[in-house]
Amino acid sequence: MYKEVELTELALPEFGLPTIQPVITAELYRERLNHLVERAGAEGYDVFVVYGDKEHFPNLTYLTGYDPRFEESLLVIDIARYGEQKPLLLVGNEGIGYANISPIKDDLEFVLYQSMSLLSQPRGDSRSLADIMHSGGVKSGASVGVAGWKYFNEVETSSPSEWIEIPSYVVDTLRELAGSEGSVVNAGHIFMDATTGLRAINEVEQLAAFEFAETFASQSVRNVLFGVRPGMTELEAGELLRLNGLALAAHVFLASGERAFLGMASPSLNRIEEGDPFTVCCAPWGGLTSRAGFIVERADQLPEDIQDYVEKVVAPYFQAIVAWYEHIGIGVPGGELYDIIHDKIGDPFFGVKLNPGHLIHLDEWVHSPVYKDSKEQLKSGMALQVDVIPGTGTRYYTSNIEDGIALADEDLRAAFAEQYPEAWGRIQARRAFMQDVLGINLKPEVLPFSNIPAYLPPFVLAPQRAMRAL
Repeated sequence: MYKEVELTELALPEFGLPTIQPVITAELYRERLNHLVERAGAEGYDVFVVYGDKEHFPNLTYLTGYDPRFEESLLVIDIARYGEQKPLLLVGNEGIGYANISPIKDDLEFVLYQSMSLLSQPRGDSRSLADIMHSGGVKSGASVGVAGWKYFNEVETSSPSEWIEIPSYVVDTLRELAGSEGSVVNAGHIFMDATTGLRAINEVEQLAAFEFAETFASQSVRNVLFGVRPGMTELEAGELLRLNGLALAAHVFLASGERAFLGMASPSLNRIEEGDPFTVCCAPWGGLTSRAGFIVERADQLPEDIQDYVEKVVAPYFQAIVAWYEHIGIGVPGGELYDIIHDKIGDPFFGVKLNPGHLIHLDEWVHSPVYKDSKEQLKSGMALQVDVIPGTGTRYYTSNIEDGIALADEDLRAAFAEQYPEAWGRIQARRAFMQDVLGINLKPEVLPFSNIPAYLPPFVLAPQRAMRAL
């Protein structure tokens, strides 16, 4: 199962950058709302409430195209009267204008609720939250489903549906209105379940948007890998990312030396020195690319006790990643991917703690069907993050490949190729590189979105020397 691998000189092609930006249309947003109403109705909800804020926006943005920038927001959908009454979009002072970014703005009723605004901004021009919610269908005896950004299970609490993560003042108001005859429960699974969630399976338009994002994310990381030099500060190295202003799902990570062991540190004036461990990560909405290694050209420039870094860490890690890539596909149970990683690098030395792969969307981590003994099968339309991070906790530091991919059956691939030929050309070039140069044989349904697909140079000052399978 595990191929032999080597570190060698490789030519990484220029896969290019997008000149066309995919768009999620109003029609598609309406379809998503309709799907939510169908699911919510089937589960017995009278009203559905979706919460969003700057950090926790994806469910709301998935439905409306609106993302809160400084404030909280709520979408209130009266399931029984959907089609007769517009969903209510509650926004603060600064959101009332920006909400017009929604392609379905005419299908929504914007409601100014100033308590969602920043402190000291004007108040007093809004109806009470209870009054607004009542007009949205939340009445005595109502069954209300709430979606924020996560949901819970029986390992965490004996009553997971009653745990709701959104602000207490919202939940308190909903429960007061619904009363003892009603119910207000966490329904985040409708969006985020790893195999049945609305955001687990993506339309071709959304996959194209993710390829767009991941292309820029990976190109940014590539720029750093091929441009960083000893003597630069981390902030100077960060300038190599050439960020273009795309909204970010996670902060930029870029750190060296002892700071690299923090894992998620943003760049500072810390000066990058030869021999330092180093990490970099870029994550616009829908894409994330990360790499880690050492600021050296050769193994003999490492401290003597870790000069076997490639043999001890990088080679077995890359063997596991190659096997993961070659096995992933439609119908594959997530537990098999878990086993592939842990059978090779499950030793405590490697310290692999998190799921070896997960769903990605506008948020960097939606959910994961990849866990021990998982029978959940991967499906066409899934966007996934190759995300296996050893945490040795030793001077060996880590090795890391994080890239975005998608799974697409024959019909979805045909639609992608027809509607987005430029992006499809990049995908095919990446597949060819992975197979012909890196020795990774992909199933037809695996679509790599990264401009450094599975490209792993352990010595950052020699980025042209990378791992490949034999």
